[in-house]
Amino acid sequence: MKVLQIITGLGVGGAEQQLRLLLRRMPVDCDVVTLTDPGPVAAGLRDDGVSVTHVAMKGNRDLTALPRLASLIRRGGYDLVHTHLYRACVYGRIAARMAGVRTMIATEHSLGDRQIEGRPLTRGTRALYLRTERLGTATVAVSATVADRLRAWGVPAQRIHVVPNGIDAGSFRYDPAARSATRALLGVPADAFVVGGVGRLVPGKRFDLLVRAVAELPGARLLLAGDGPQREALRRLAGRLGAEDRIHLLGECDALADGSHDSSPGVPAVLSAMDVFVSASAEEAFGLAVVEALAAGLPVLHVACPAIDDLPAVPAPGAVRVECRVDALHAALVRQRSAGAGRLPPPPLVGHYDIGRSAADLLQVYARAAAGTTGAVPPAKPAPAKPVPVKPGSAPPATPVLSPPVNPHRTEEK
Repeated sequence: MKVLQIITGLGVGGAEQQLRLLLRRMPVDCDVVTLTDPGPVAAGLRDDGVSVTHVAMKGNRDLTALPRLASLIRRGGYDLVHTHLYRACVYGRIAARMAGVRTMIATEHSLGDRQIEGRPLTRGTRALYLRTERLGTATVAVSATVADRLRAWGVPAQRIHVVPNGIDAGSFRYDPAARSATRALLGVPADAFVVGGVGRLVPGKRFDLLVRAVAELPGARLLLAGDGPQREALRRLAGRLGAEDRIHLLGECDALADGSHDSSPGVPAVLSAMDVFVSASAEEAFGLAVVEALAAGLPVLHVACPAIDDLPAVPAPGAVRVECRVDALHAALVRQRSAGAGRLPPPPLVGHYDIGRSAADLLQVYARAAAGTTGAVPPAKPAPAKPVPVKPGSAPPATPVLSPPVNPHRTEEK
């Protein structure tokens, strides 16, 4: 089977990193097309030996991209087209149909109740999504929560498959040496209480609440790994609160970084430097950063996290739900600092979200779609990792150490 993966952009983000991780685990011939922004993840995919093509789409309404994309699909002779993120799902489905491809999968990574990919949902956005969804074969939801939202939109239940996001847990294992090195690099005292967050700097993530809560906590530091349109506003807010020297806006940090570039620590190193992780977003599609933080042994404060909420029977000690208010976050951080709990063992929930299992489940969706069958996808065994090319002089990828799965994936359709 020859598969084309189409994604809106390849900057550092959850969906983009998830695609790269999945391709490392899927024994399928895959090429990648990015409509915009051939950023750091594009370079990483090429390092992994994956062909990446940039369509150079100029904006949301650049209809000239359609014939270019359809021609590319036709020349490639692809058996299946898999799209990721809203713009790629809309344009990719149309282009695939123009090219004569009849098997199309779309993954919905970032659908909220009121937002999609950090932007407000409108009637037009929803209508266009539903019209083009009908062109596809199946839609993959990254959580049961997203599946519920798709059904509420009107997507037929038999077309929806839940394939949760996954992580390479071993790569996030707490590293005391990385903790010391990262704090020294960022100018953070070794004994400081460090709060952290990871994600795109957009209003929906509510990092402003986190900045305010940490500003009220004397001596505490905040590490925010991510970039986005709210970066300057957050910097100004920290300045107005008199905490600019304690709020560290790190910019984009690669979740798959091998730690070889000291000037730009990756997400695993940044997590090692933290004492507590906070996800203040009131609306999430999955909560990948929360799972990564739990894998790093961090206590986690979260407002909404389907990765935890959808699996109430799977233990996640150390993860505490808080209200989406500055005073609630501040009080929870005070309690965490007073408790001084230190590092925790990764909970069973982390072992549940193994990227190998996610890849195996997705392969079953491919097989059923190609065969023209529908219905629930049973749990699959994790797919073995592909060998990843290693550049001369760099360290090989970490071998994952995974907790045994507690429950099978929720890949059934409700």
